[in-house]
Amino acid sequence: MSIRGPIISIEDDADDQFLIKSVVEELDIPNELLFFSNGVEALLYLETTRDQPFLIICDINMPVMNGLELRERIDKNEYLRKKSIPFVFLSTADNPLVIETAYESTIQGFFKKENSFEELKARIRVMYDYWAYCLHPNYYH
Repeated sequence: MSIRGPIISIEDDADDQFLIKSVVEELDIPNELLFFSNGVEALLYLETTRDQPFLIICDINMPVMNGLELRERIDKNEYLRKKSIPFVFLSTADNPLVIETAYESTIQGFFKKENSFEELKARIRVMYDYWAYCLHPNYYH
């Protein structure tokens, strides 16, 4: 993790992408925000970029490769595991079985995607602040 690295948002819904972008701008978060609409696009980026992303915020339900499948692929990839990129889910999928399955992998959090802009802003603020202050294996990269 690099405090200056990009925030990766994996979200297939254009309206949710707009809301996340608006929240990041309103919170004056300086990190570049990169959107991918499915797990395959995000995985290709993560496997080939020289960037050290700050945080991955991922939806669960997406076409092509969903968030759980993406997390599994990241866990199995030695290069990506060594990058130790903080990974949190932000999803409307609040089914206890989905949450349990998500935590069986090495995620760092699961947040419910609320309908309120202010609630979304509060959640993203918490995610950002936590990782901005947290010491991490790649903190100095």
